[in-house]
Amino acid sequence: MKKLLLCAVFILISVNALAQHALEKIWESDSILKTPESVLFDAKSKILYVSNIGDFDKENSGFISKLDLNGNILERNWVSDLTATKGMGLFNDRLYAAEMSTVAVIDVTSGTIVQRIPIEGAQMLNDITIDPNGIVYVSDTRTGKVHKIENGEPSLYLENLKSPNGLLSVGNVLYVLADGTLQRTDDGSALTQLAEGMEGGTDGIEMVKENEFIISCWQGVIYYVKSDGSKQLLLDTRDQKINTADIGYDSQNQIVYVPTFGKNNVVAYKLK
Repeated sequence: MKKLLLCAVFILISVNALAQHALEKIWESDSILKTPESVLFDAKSKILYVSNIGDFDKENSGFISKLDLNGNILERNWVSDLTATKGMGLFNDRLYAAEMSTVAVIDVTSGTIVQRIPIEGAQMLNDITIDPNGIVYVSDTRTGKVHKIENGEPSLYLENLKSPNGLLSVGNVLYVLADGTLQRTDDGSALTQLAEGMEGGTDGIEMVKENEFIISCWQGVIYYVKSDGSKQLLLDTRDQKINTADIGYDSQNQIVYVPTFGKNNVVAYKLK
């Protein structure tokens, strides 16, 4: 009996270890966006916010669009006059959006920019995440830094990183994507590397369950990654020249929202 039980446990562990995930395409929006870089799922309003870079070299050509959960574009130019708009975060009806050197603060009720927070020395602000206390973290890919904004005041949080981009705050932990790696820090003083070898420019990160993540790479690759360093390739659209930039995620329905950058639309996938 003990041998049978041990065999059953071994088989169960083996099956779990080999469990594979997949992405099943649900819909894609019209291709009338303009270099969409990031998607943010708002569970409260059942809305997708999509940041559009516009023209990288043209100030105030960026904007934020609103889509419904079926991919219909509700307002293409919901908020305009932004510059190279990228990562976003939402806290207390304020949407924070990364521009090149400032973080725009948007009142989601009125759809107006109420403040811009300049980040000293910033060259290309990229992703944003917000912790449970409302502290905003923003990466600067070109300077290798992560800044935090607390009570409207920016300060340096991490430095000497290699091309940091995607950020994710979970409790008191900050996860950072940098040059093909997934790292974490509890207090900003030291980073622990969890996974590596993700080619294509690590970009977006979402937690799907404890210690398990969906990670997108800008060139067109999406991985399922665990904190033990193991990873599974879920999607590779590089041959089709379809980018997979800063993803959004609906955790209740397990839907991944992918901005395609140069293809100018958003594609939704069911995570299985």
